Amino acid sequence: MTMNKPSRPVARPLRDLLGKVVGDTFTRQGFASAELVTRWPEIAGAEIAAHSEPIKIQWLRPDDTGMRPPGTLVLRVEGPAAIEIQHLAQVICERVNRFLGWHAIERIAFRQAPLRRAPRKLGRKPDAAAAARLAASLPEIADDDLRAALARLGAAVKRP
Repeated sequence: MTMNKPSRPVARPLRDLLGKVVGDTFTRQGFASAELVTRWPEIAGAEIAAHSEPIKIQWLRPDDTGMRPPGTLVLRVEGPAAIEIQHLAQVICERVNRFLGWHAIERIAFRQAPLRRAPRKLGRKPDAAAAARLAASLPEIADDDLRAALARLGAAVKRP
């Protein structure tokens, strides 16, 4: 009698596993696909996308004919840019509908809140040796703290 080893599961690509999880999350938020969120800068334009991000689409119930009326796109918008983006609501609707290929969005609702962006990467620290060389080349500045600050600034600017 031969014993069969249990078969080892075949490794699946990570995109297959994550695609389902992420897709389910976007579906719960009313998005037909993740592309409206992931390609937002292309859809809305760089200036609008810099200060806004789509949160969800609110769909109305189908009417008596079974047709689903256009939905409402809910955007998170940074405070200072909210009024400007509100004036561009019709333009945003047109761009989103053009991207989706049908009259999906009729209006936009705004939620003023900070955007959920990845934290900015801090730049490299200036080279200490370069800062010291620059500080030595500034003997006419009597204040040591000012000389050191200018040397650090100069080293950061001259950095390749």
